Amino acid sequence: MRMMLPWRTSANVQGLCEPLFEDLKREFQRIQPSPQAGGSALAVYFRGTKVVDLWSGWQQPGIPWQQDTLALSYSTGKGALATLVHRLVDLGFLEYDQPIAHYWPAFGQNHKERITLRHVLAHESGLFDIRHIIQSAAVMLDWPAMLAAIEQARPRFEPGTDVAYQALTFGWIVGGLIEKVMQESLATTFHREVVEALQLDGAWFGVPSELLSRVARPFIRPEPPTVRPVSDPVTAPPSGRRPLTFPERVLSYTGLDPYDADDALKPRGIGRFNFYGDRALQASIPAANGVFTARSLARMYAMLAEGGSLEGKRYLSEETFKALSTTQNRQRDRVMPIPMHWRLGYHRVLTMGKKVPLGFGHIGYNGSAAWCDPSRELSMAYVHNFAGGSITGDYRLWWLTQRSLQVADQVLTGRAGWR
Repeated sequence: MRMMLPWRTSANVQGLCEPLFEDLKREFQRIQPSPQAGGSALAVYFRGTKVVDLWSGWQQPGIPWQQDTLALSYSTGKGALATLVHRLVDLGFLEYDQPIAHYWPAFGQNHKERITLRHVLAHESGLFDIRHIIQSAAVMLDWPAMLAAIEQARPRFEPGTDVAYQALTFGWIVGGLIEKVMQESLATTFHREVVEALQLDGAWFGVPSELLSRVARPFIRPEPPTVRPVSDPVTAPPSGRRPLTFPERVLSYTGLDPYDADDALKPRGIGRFNFYGDRALQASIPAANGVFTARSLARMYAMLAEGGSLEGKRYLSEETFKALSTTQNRQRDRVMPIPMHWRLGYHRVLTMGKKVPLGFGHIGYNGSAAWCDPSRELSMAYVHNFAGGSITGDYRLWWLTQRSLQVADQVLTGRAGWR
């Protein structure tokens, strides 16, 4: 029985869709809000072939979403950065179990000498705290200053003993390592080894000035999250800490410290930091400001869905693919509210019921995402500029993920199924 949800119909959808995936196109059309709310793009590869490449709505007020529109995708970019890492491992520049200080000696300060690339990719380094290593979110615009801050940072736990999502620090740790090894900018290495190698049409960490007009911007910037409902009684916080909300206090009874998420996600002044401003889009904030077309992300994950090959060309070795797709931990994350089942730079696929035990990818705070399922030879990417955000995505993403898997199963087995 189809789940009926109160979504809008008859949005103007453009692009291509193979007949077998027409049901997914109808769902994409059905969930679009009015054009005045923004726009989005959806791309799907199946069995190594692009089967869906759709877009709808407006990228800016009065400007329709175009075939080449770029969208800020927040943490979805971590998957692209991880893919670059695996490419460099394959090329012999990096090793997963080599301490990062071997390549970047200054990184080894303050009890970080044992932290390996594997620890960072699996979010087991203990280096998740950004709030206490920089004075203001504005410092994130300064790449050398952020690398210096990472060098001085001290892990919050012994590497390999716990799991805590490096929501923002991930990008400077991994990006800084790549720059030290390759002796060139992260953008240069990423463009050559990922964008050109996989023939992607739009993927950036730091958007060139001439392409800023292609970036979709939100029509209304959301207000910073409310830190305490008016009706919620104040709980005395630790010194310098905001009061916990009622749901956070309930969560704390399960053993999680809600302030860990603040430390990972909220440098001071983050409420005034505009990720969609030109300066932020042109900066290198690799864990949070990757800018992509949906088709670029879907194509990159199509290579992973095919075990490291695409269109008959091998991009990653079988050994590297096995390593990157192997689950590293299953316990609940200290920052995320659920177990993420971290691979090396990717997490499990979040669905509305479908089982995807071999699938992996990455979501972004604004509800963007890209993922693959090698067992189905399927990859999907969804990007947009709608206002709002959530640490685990949003209903449009969950529904499109579920429907993509159902349509693929209908083709593969003759039964869509809910689970």
